[in-house]
Amino acid sequence: MAEGVLSPGVNLEAFSQAIAAIQALRSSVTRVFDCLKDGMRNKETLEGREKGFVAAFQESLHSVSRDLGELERLSNLVGKPSENHPLHNSGLLSLDPVQDKTPLYSQLLQAYKWSNKLQYHAGLASGLLNQQSLKRSANQMGVSAKRRPKAQPTTLVLPPQYVDDVISRIDRMFPEMSIQLSRPNGTSAMLLVTLGKVLKVIVVMRSLFIDRTIVKGFSENVYTEDGKLDIWSKSNYQVFQKVTDHATTALLHYQLPQMPDVVVRSFMTWLRSYIKLFQAPCQRCGRFLQDGLPPTWRDFRTLEAFHDTCRQ
Repeated sequence: MAEGVLSPGVNLEAFSQAIAAIQALRSSVTRVFDCLKDGMRNKETLEGREKGFVAAFQESLHSVSRDLGELERLSNLVGKPSENHPLHNSGLLSLDPVQDKTPLYSQLLQAYKWSNKLQYHAGLASGLLNQQSLKRSANQMGVSAKRRPKAQPTTLVLPPQYVDDVISRIDRMFPEMSIQLSRPNGTSAMLLVTLGKVLKVIVVMRSLFIDRTIVKGFSENVYTEDGKLDIWSKSNYQVFQKVTDHATTALLHYQLPQMPDVVVRSFMTWLRSYIKLFQAPCQRCGRFLQDGLPPTWRDFRTLEAFHDTCRQ
């Protein structure tokens, strides 16, 4: 059976001799370290000990060189086994001369082995699960399906009046925050949120779902030449660009499709925490500035201020 596996492209006799040569090389290297470990011993004079140590060390090195040369000679006679992995043209990656820098082929082989192993275990798990019968008849399943309440479909389209009422209630909740609502392109709402004299935020909404936010400084222009809100250009200041990135992250955090009004209120509450953007110190390091920037991150739960690097 072993000959059937190794025979394509492999010299079995040279392969056996190469194994013996590897054992001899390991023994030679071991003698070298033993010689270094023992040092100069068993000689009466210092000169005699030095000569004996040098002679023994040279003999050990010659043995290593001889065994290594024999192993290199046999390695050329062994040959290369053929690859039996069905990886198609990916076998050409093994011809890359810079395997130490881009080991793509070896990584691909490893991934292929893991994929086969995963498929094998998945098949075993599937067989075990199929053996566990639920012991339910078709009639029982039909009755349970009828009794099961149907999931209420969620809609992305809400009446404009409802959206106006939600925004109006949020505007009254925060006295230091003013919200201007406009609909330049039909039913979709756009909000201009002014937070004290700190910053301005453009919020693009689709019904009551927030799609995009852009944060700019209080003194920056937020309108285009034709008088519409500029929803594309970024802020000229790095601090507000950072806050824009954090606001986008907050939109991904506050997600509750069944209750979009709660999402908008939670986001506005989180946004209100920037009223002290330039006054609150970092809760981790206690500093007001780090790399020239104030704490631009606000925790989603506690609303505490952190520097972008201190929140990790």
